[in-house]
Amino acid sequence: MNDKIIKISGRIDSENAASAEQRILEQLAGAGDVVVSLDASDLVYISSAGLRVILRLKKAYPKLKITNVNAEIYDIFDMTGFTEMMTVEKAYRVVSVEGCDVIGEGFNGKVYRIDKDNVVKTYKNADALAEIQHEREVAKLALILGVPTAISYDVVRVGDSYGSVFELLNARSFAKILAKEPDKFEWCVTEYVKMLKKIHSITVPEGRLPKIKDKTLKKISRMKDTLPDGLGDKLYGMVQAIPDTDHMVHGDFHTKNIVLAGDEVLVIDMDTLSTGHPIFDLYLMYNAYVGFYEFDHDAVLSFQGFDYDTSVRFWKACLSAYLGTKDEKKISETEDKIHCLSYAYMIDRDRRYNGVSANEDSHVGIFTAKLIDVLGRIDSLDFELSEIPKEAEKELETDAITDNLDVVTDFVNAHLDAAGCSLKTRSQIDLAVEEIFINIANYAYAPNTGKAVVRVDLKKDPDAVAITFSDRGIPYDPLKKPDPDVALAAEEREIGGLGIFLTKKVMDEVAYEYKNGQNILTMTKKL
Repeated sequence: MNDKIIKISGRIDSENAASAEQRILEQLAGAGDVVVSLDASDLVYISSAGLRVILRLKKAYPKLKITNVNAEIYDIFDMTGFTEMMTVEKAYRVVSVEGCDVIGEGFNGKVYRIDKDNVVKTYKNADALAEIQHEREVAKLALILGVPTAISYDVVRVGDSYGSVFELLNARSFAKILAKEPDKFEWCVTEYVKMLKKIHSITVPEGRLPKIKDKTLKKISRMKDTLPDGLGDKLYGMVQAIPDTDHMVHGDFHTKNIVLAGDEVLVIDMDTLSTGHPIFDLYLMYNAYVGFYEFDHDAVLSFQGFDYDTSVRFWKACLSAYLGTKDEKKISETEDKIHCLSYAYMIDRDRRYNGVSANEDSHVGIFTAKLIDVLGRIDSLDFELSEIPKEAEKELETDAITDNLDVVTDFVNAHLDAAGCSLKTRSQIDLAVEEIFINIANYAYAPNTGKAVVRVDLKKDPDAVAITFSDRGIPYDPLKKPDPDVALAAEEREIGGLGIFLTKKVMDEVAYEYKNGQNILTMTKKL
């Protein structure tokens, strides 16, 4: 079914509603079964008479939509319930990226700096509004779970598609740092791997992100017929056997999507965020640094901004740092597993987009030969994760200031969501978290400031959560303070003490100790 786009402009009121309706019907004559799209970019006023025209059109064309509506007219549609009856899309301001610097690039689009404070991510898909909404949601989830990223604050028109606008002050991609400041190579490796491990350590609440293994299995099923002697089924079976995990993977983690904004490292381009085993991120990283450029080494320079030798060296250094070893045998064994998925990806991509056959001289043929060779050496795509931190997601270190209460609460609630905590229990825990953290922020380091660490441990048999606060401030045991007499009249009560009193009331257990120069308060609640 095709769209029939009709412009409506000027004023549509009681004087001209009939003639406006007639003009629209004339344009629809003989159009057949179409989706009518009223382009309201030049509409400046609409009265109830105009609204009745649209209602009649809606009855005749049930999939009617109105686009490019300015803010004032959108309010009229919203107040009268039209936004509930049909698709009404606001107009978007237009942004040009001509001559703008590219600071990031992913599979689905590019990120341009449009001024000193802001960047815009453009999308290859001309109808990208659903993608933008998805990326906003996953970026917000990632931020709550502890991944430093930017959240879009505006949606704009860029050419024939849409863009998301982010505030990124003085941001430089790691690709540019590597290209222009080679002396920072080791720093980039360290910070890059630290961020990757942080992402992989984060547990995602069930159902909030897609499973990257499902996407990979589709690629394998499309290309496995290129492999002889049951090797295609072997590869598919090995991918199926990769342990499922609810840990986060980025899905497009390369140096154009990691930026330094001021002194903070941020991850951008979050639309590929998923859950799964780290090997899925690692093989896509290998492609971004080596695989895509095996037959054209110069191509990496146009994409990443640095040469092929630097790209390969960066990949090798990052893999070694990620695995926590310089043992060439262990690195080589892991790289074989990565190659299985990388070569399969390349074969699938070339067959789908270039229609390439698997003759021995084609890229598909060469990758097929490489894949056959490596499949003869391995029987599993899993690898030892002992060097990857598994506890980091349980702890949050933050400045002990009242402005960070939302950060702490969001961190705790992400764990409670994962545990399926009821709304009532969560509200009680939130109250206790607020009381304890605000107490630390106000008194632990006064008149100075310091750090607070919050740790969340989910327990089984019975289901419970333990939340531990620690700080290195003035030693203080809040449990020694006597409970207030809540029966006294307000004018007779002493000031203070209600916070810890409420905490003890809503939590099942509260314990304090001073150890190794730290105040440590742990509170437990059955779920």
